[in-house]
Amino acid sequence: MVLMLLFSAVALVIALRLLWLTVFSDSADGRLNPNALLPPRADIVDRNGEVLARTIDAWSIGVHPNKLLNKPEDIAPKLAALMPERSEVEYLRLLKSGIRFTYLRRRAMPELVAAVNALGEPAMAFSREPERLYPQLTLASHVLGYTDMDGHGVTGMERVLDKQLSDPQDRKQPIALSIDSRVQAAMESELNSAMVSHQALGATGLVMDVHTGEMLALVSLPVYNPNKVGQSNPDAFRNNVTQSVYELGSTFKPITMAGAMDAGVVNSLSKRYDATAPLQVGKYKIKDDHPLNRWLNVPETLVHSSNIVTARIADQMGQQRMEALFRRVGFYEPPQIELKEKGRPLVPGYWGRTTTMTTAYGHGIAVTPLQLACAYASLVNGGILRPATLMKVPNGKAVPGKRVFSQQASDNIRQLLRLIVTDGTGKKADVAGMRIGGKTGTAEKPGAGGYSKHVNVSTFASAFPMDGPRYVVIAMLDSPKGNAESFGLTTAAWTAAPVVAKVIARTGPMLGVFPDPSKEMQLDELRTLIWKAKTDEE
Repeated sequence: MVLMLLFSAVALVIALRLLWLTVFSDSADGRLNPNALLPPRADIVDRNGEVLARTIDAWSIGVHPNKLLNKPEDIAPKLAALMPERSEVEYLRLLKSGIRFTYLRRRAMPELVAAVNALGEPAMAFSREPERLYPQLTLASHVLGYTDMDGHGVTGMERVLDKQLSDPQDRKQPIALSIDSRVQAAMESELNSAMVSHQALGATGLVMDVHTGEMLALVSLPVYNPNKVGQSNPDAFRNNVTQSVYELGSTFKPITMAGAMDAGVVNSLSKRYDATAPLQVGKYKIKDDHPLNRWLNVPETLVHSSNIVTARIADQMGQQRMEALFRRVGFYEPPQIELKEKGRPLVPGYWGRTTTMTTAYGHGIAVTPLQLACAYASLVNGGILRPATLMKVPNGKAVPGKRVFSQQASDNIRQLLRLIVTDGTGKKADVAGMRIGGKTGTAEKPGAGGYSKHVNVSTFASAFPMDGPRYVVIAMLDSPKGNAESFGLTTAAWTAAPVVAKVIARTGPMLGVFPDPSKEMQLDELRTLIWKAKTDEE
């Protein structure tokens, strides 16, 4: 009994000492160390507190080849069966190497650990180590990024927030991103469905708060699983929203028109421009895809997406003012967002008269989809350009931004964007009662031999609700193919616009925007201008 009590007392002392070292080791004055029981890396959550990334305890499996008791020839085939990432020959070579230690599997599941342990080889080593887990699998993978085996961020917000996530003082609370996982999931679902249906090479989509710059969804397809980085397609790691640049076609026309309004070049919506024939500029001809062969006013120019009139307006603007416009909206610099994975726009090195005209409708200049979203946010929010952010913004704490368009130009463009959806090329994006406005953009894709007549980039840039814009929504498909639903067409009106309609129909109520036909914008004056132009022409 005395011996038993003695051993029990010693065991208790050891246990208490271990507890003391664990909890109080970092504290000189003996107070409880609040960091002792914290995970080595803080959680990342969405704006509603949904966990997107979390650190958990996992297992690692290793081996001491110099301490094997069983024959390598007996162990190698069993390891190959349990962990097929190496062949039996590779395992045999490793087990015969005589080295002191090597890992066989990091972040192993408990079931695998049990199976390897059941082999009965004492040289096998098992240890617990932290593992970064992404419970939503591929959701927002390009936003989150991933960590390396040492727990440091490699890409995405894991890389951006690496120090903050690991700091003992900062990791006490989860870090909230601006992403809404519900909106992200809806955009990924609808965009992926369209990409598969149209056999596109890739796709991008986003939802952005026009008043704060917060990204509620940021989607680049194809996606990858950050839990299984080594098994992912390397091409999937590229973030096409922030890294890839595209000629985004006619989505530039509202930007050009707003700039022309502020420059005094377009001083009346009723002003008409000659679109009776293709515009000859040197050896080039600028044509309309669906020519009306008459003079067009400003509403008709955007509703019918006239390249000819947009080029004429840009010609009146001139090179200096057009270049200044694109600089003002941020098209000369990489996109403004926290992510490190950013591409640099391709802007003209030489601005001739033709370049001035074609960039006005999105040809000869390539930017990221995120930069287009920021420009559209400024078009509809009263003219203020703000940087995009993936961090949740507290109420009243949005970046002030800078004015790039006048309030009057913004008000005019809001009406015109709504008119494009109700009466023009964006009809497929309309959702009853949601007051969506937007612009289609179908640009021929450049290649080694010049622009392709059969491969394009199809984009629909939109905002809603247009009576009081709150969100910009953009969908883009890279090299879509026509199908039965689009009647064989690959233009944005038939490929990208329907994606936006489906996303807004699904997510609008989540974001507090409900269908309300009573709030429809008054477009009678614009329709009267179009009717009068047609009547006068006749």
